[in-house]
Amino acid sequence: MHFNPFEQRPSARAQAFMDWNTLYPKPYDKNTVNPYTKTRIILMNGTEFEAQWFSRNFSRHCPDNDLRRDLAMMRRMEQQQQKRISCLKPKDETILEHTLGYEQLAVDLTAVMAQKEPDCNVRNALNLALLEDFDHLYRYSNLLDMEYGEDPKKFVGGYTEITPGRPTIAEHRCPNDSIFCDINNKKSALISKLHVNIITAAEQQTMNYYMNVAPLYCKSDLGRRLYQEIAMIEEEHVSQYESLKDTRATWLEDLLMHEYTECYLYYSCMESECDPYVRCIWEECLDQEIAHLHKAKDLLYKYEHKQWQQVISCGDFPEILVLGPNIDYVRAILAHTSGNTQKKEEVVSLNSLQKGDNFFLYQQMVNHDVSCVASHAVIDRHICAKGKDYRFETAQNPVAPLTCRTCDNVTFARIPNDTPRQYSVKGKTCDCPDKKH
Repeated sequence: MHFNPFEQRPSARAQAFMDWNTLYPKPYDKNTVNPYTKTRIILMNGTEFEAQWFSRNFSRHCPDNDLRRDLAMMRRMEQQQQKRISCLKPKDETILEHTLGYEQLAVDLTAVMAQKEPDCNVRNALNLALLEDFDHLYRYSNLLDMEYGEDPKKFVGGYTEITPGRPTIAEHRCPNDSIFCDINNKKSALISKLHVNIITAAEQQTMNYYMNVAPLYCKSDLGRRLYQEIAMIEEEHVSQYESLKDTRATWLEDLLMHEYTECYLYYSCMESECDPYVRCIWEECLDQEIAHLHKAKDLLYKYEHKQWQQVISCGDFPEILVLGPNIDYVRAILAHTSGNTQKKEEVVSLNSLQKGDNFFLYQQMVNHDVSCVASHAVIDRHICAKGKDYRFETAQNPVAPLTCRTCDNVTFARIPNDTPRQYSVKGKTCDCPDKKH
């Protein structure tokens, strides 16, 4: 269905602030909610968080108070949207239960975008982090089963597998190896621009969530340490994804792209939402974002004398983003690229690294005592308590070194001799299992 937000007229209601009753919605029932309703809520919470923090940074670098007042008006509405969306989470949903929603979102959002992404550089970045978030879901699920006795499968609805990915211990890389080449907004496909904006906001929200809840997790020190460790990986992911953004865009061009991205996401959520109550919220937010988009368009013309078409050549939305199961795709990427890592701007096979490369030096600094690595300790303790790890698999893990359920593998994708070459492409990757370079 054709939809161009630039062709829509903003309503008067969309430009009004919400009262307190509107701002505090009815939360979902954690026991009956569709997992993808929950992941959409997490996604849009993060999208609004990114929108208002971008606006704040813009304001801090802007000398024009009239423009800063316009930004403040839009930002206040973004804040209201974020507060409304975040309170859809119920009071009785624990930090750890909610965390499974974050990781399911990370897996299925990344997978669905990677399959549509035309830019090899962006797709490489998506597929690299995909297997790492997939492993995080496995680690948190084992913690939930061990400390709360809850079955993680019910929280992901059986739509996303819970089995090892690239082991978290192997994900710790030197900051020098967490930067990609940026895309060019003038040449890149619209879908690539959207993907970069969406995934940067989503991973940033996950990073922020873990940064804040680590000291609030009250069940055990091990749980606090797991959040602390995975928050460091999320910092790495945000560095990777934000480096893809076009560095040549002006603040006002970036503002327009932010608002367009929000319109696209709210439209996608509205069209794919199965909960009527939540769907109405998406519809109202879309109406508000269309008003913000038109304001951003006007500001771009007023201050830089540019038409919106100079930033977004065609305003028609591409195919909407629909969250859903991606089991076969994740399995294919796991089977072919789990032995990959990053070196400078490239995704490479671990076996292509040299002994003195930053990956090994950094690993020795942070992981020299494997017993202190929380992501490993969680699985090790679960095995000691229950005889094996927790998994939900539709078939055996496609990576042979990761099939053992009575011993956590801490060398795969980390030690070259323990990482068979069949699980990574030779040298630089072009991300797709059928395109080995």
